[in-house]
Parts: sequence; structure tokens; C-alpha cells
Amino acid sequence: MQLGRFKITPIEFGHFRLDGGAMFGVIPRVLWERYHPADEKNTIDMVMRAMMIEVDERKILVDTGFGEGRSEKFRKIYSFRGSDNFVDDALNAAGTSREMITDVIVTHLHFDHAGGSTIDKETNPKPAFPNATYYIQKRQLEHARSGMERDKASYLREDFEPLIDSGAVEIVDGEWQLLNGIDTIICNGHTPGMQLVRVRSGGKTLVYAADLFPLAVQFNFPWIMAYDLYPVTTLEEKKRILNQAVEEDWTFFFEHDPEWITGKPVRTNKGYGLKV
Repeated sequence: MQLGRFKITPIEFGHFRLDGGAMFGVIPRVLWERYHPADEKNTIDMVMRAMMIEVDERKILVDTGFGEGRSEKFRKIYSFRGSDNFVDDALNAAGTSREMITDVIVTHLHFDHAGGSTIDKETNPKPAFPNATYYIQKRQLEHARSGMERDKASYLREDFEPLIDSGAVEIVDGEWQLLNGIDTIICNGHTPGMQLVRVRSGGKTLVYAADLFPLAVQFNFPWIMAYDLYPVTTLEEKKRILNQAVEEDWTFFFEHDPEWITGKPVRTNKGYGLKV
């Protein structure tokens, strides 16, 4: 899709499954399964969808998916589905390659968002995109290193420490701008220092929703993941961002929704929903 001077391309890095109850928190299954049917293990289908932004000579990748080099046990736990060379296959299908990526913005360091940032994880871990600068939020990196029992299983050091060691990372602190028309929005409910990427050009705005709205149905206020560390903070962030989004006619890019790539919110008598 073309957004003013920016070319936007979705890059799918495979499908996986997570527990539906965890994805919807306090919302009962009888409600959420209308939108995302569960299997016999109560898991729902999800996609890892990165976003590539092209402008001038820059190719900017937002998030990197699950990553290659995972153990067979790990792949089975999350029912991962993708080819053996799924990163290269997906990039090639989009007319690019690892070497052509100039910038990687990592929304946060959970393995399904940052896992594809490194390769050769068990032998000689190094950046998967050798010519790119990676951008990671300071507060998120500190949290990922903290070992907090609540979510430490979501952080795998081989996904991000080799980036730091190689000198490929620029640590950013708070909202920042990569270049004119590309900036970030900071959210702290899901995890501290998660950065949503906002692209603005030609009178249009597209926001990479990351795990604030992993699925389109989560425009609904109380549909908040049990994975979120601070769900009340998430609720306030959703209200603030959705209000601005409707006022300014934003479109959101969904990272995990297997059906909806993009969508706009609309006000309803219950809050907000997906404009269809």
C-alpha cells in the first residue's frame, strides 16, 4: 500500500497459536470465540506480521517475528507453522533481503516480536540484518534484563543481547522520530516501554499496533490480554489512543490478527469497535 511518500508492505513471518483465554483476559470464551475460534487445547490462530516501510533508499522493518533456530520443542509448544527458511522466503516475496534492510524498529523484546532479530542463536549469535541499525527502548531493555518472574519466559536473551554486543543497537528513550513522517507512541500497560510506530504522510496516518491491539477485536476497551503486566494502564492507553485515532482518522496495522491486516476504529455505544 502507498501512504503518501511511504510504501508499506506487510511481511508475514509465520503462524503460531496462543491460549485464547490468555489473549482475552476477563472476557469469557462464549464471547471471544465468535471472532477467534479455539481448538481442543483452547488455542487460537495468530500470525506474526512485520511491517516494512520503504522511502528513498531506506528499508525499515518493524518487528521481526518468532525467529529461526528455535528448538523443535519450542516450535511445538507454540504450534509454529512456517517454512525452514521463512524469514528469507517472506522477504524475498516482498522483493527484498536481509542485507537490504537499513533499520529495524523493535516494538518490544518478547520473543514473538524480536526473535527474528538474530540468527545462529545456538552457535554464533549475530544480527539477522547485517546492515541495519536496531532501535530498542531503554526502559524495555531494562525490563527484559530484570528477570521479573511475571514475564521472564517471554524474553530470550539470545534474541537481543547479541545485538547489543555487536554495536548494532541505538538505545532510544521515550517518544522519538526516525525521520520526518515516522515517529513512535510509547505504551506501558503490556510491558514497559513498548513503542508503536506511526507513519504519517499525504494527510494519512498508519499506526503499527503491536500488542496494544494485537487483534482487531481488541479495539473493545475491556478486551485486554492476561499477558499485560498493567491492564488498567492498558485500558487508559486504549481510551487515549483510540480517541485521538478517531478524531484524526488513523488506520491501525495489526501484528497478530490472521484475518485483518489493517483497520480503523469507530465509536460505538459500548466504546470502540472495528469499522467495517
